[in-house]
Amino acid sequence: MIALALSVSVTVVSCKKGLDKIENAVAQAGEDQSQAIIDFNNNFLESYKSSSRHVENIIQYAEAAVKKSKGETVYSMPMVINSMDYSLSKIKGVPSGFDSEQKIIETELVTYKRRRESIEKKYEELKSYITSEDYKDDQGAKALALQKDIDAEAKAFFTAGENIVTKIKPATEAAEEVILKDHPMRDYIISSKSVMNDLDAVMDILDKQYTQGFNEAEAQKKYNELEKAVDVNAKKEFDVQGKQYAYKKTLFENFNKRATEFLDKYRKLIRDSKTSNKIPDGNIQEISSAYDSVLNSYNSFVQ
Repeated sequence: MIALALSVSVTVVSCKKGLDKIENAVAQAGEDQSQAIIDFNNNFLESYKSSSRHVENIIQYAEAAVKKSKGETVYSMPMVINSMDYSLSKIKGVPSGFDSEQKIIETELVTYKRRRESIEKKYEELKSYITSEDYKDDQGAKALALQKDIDAEAKAFFTAGENIVTKIKPATEAAEEVILKDHPMRDYIISSKSVMNDLDAVMDILDKQYTQGFNEAEAQKKYNELEKAVDVNAKKEFDVQGKQYAYKKTLFENFNKRATEFLDKYRKLIRDSKTSNKIPDGNIQEISSAYDSVLNSYNSFVQ
């Protein structure tokens, strides 16, 4: 079974400079290297998604730890579940198909791994400090120092992660073209990816508006673009020959269903945000959950 590139909710800036060279290098490398690029992309994006949530939980724990150590009321400490990054463990190296970007990606990947490990160690140290109530001896000085360290490491972690995503995207897209050249589901995959691209654009806009203020005209414009892409995809009749693709029909329909449900939440968000020109917390949580559902159904379909 051919594995295709997953999508993930991250901010990516495509670099056009040298893109033709990358595409040519991938095309010349052939299908095996193209698959290696896609596998690397999928494993890294899965790692970045799960590890980002873990790091964000640790940041929240550190914030609560500082408050608690200063004597402020903290009813319950944020939960941080032990996280084993299985996807990262699958990455044994950076494929040569990334061409001139290979060394850069390798360097960023080292930073990404080291920062994640460092954050985990500092969290364990902070947890021990809070559990033993050692803050009663130093009035919370160590909690504050560890929080600053965790914040700095997290910034470096996210910077490395975003840099890797940016660097792997052009080669991954070129590799998909190689893999999809004669793929029976080519039309459905490309159309579904178009939906995901519009969906990611929506999430970028809403993320900005959540902190900077709601802009109805901009939100509605993105809604209209997404609605059109979803409508085009949903009207496609899945007709792919071969028993090995029969189950994909249900996955394709499920993806379109989840995308339609996202639009329902999006309309609700626009309506609820109009009066105060601010996106309510509840709506942003709903839309984020709906996005995850669409993303998971897309990944199930293309895998």
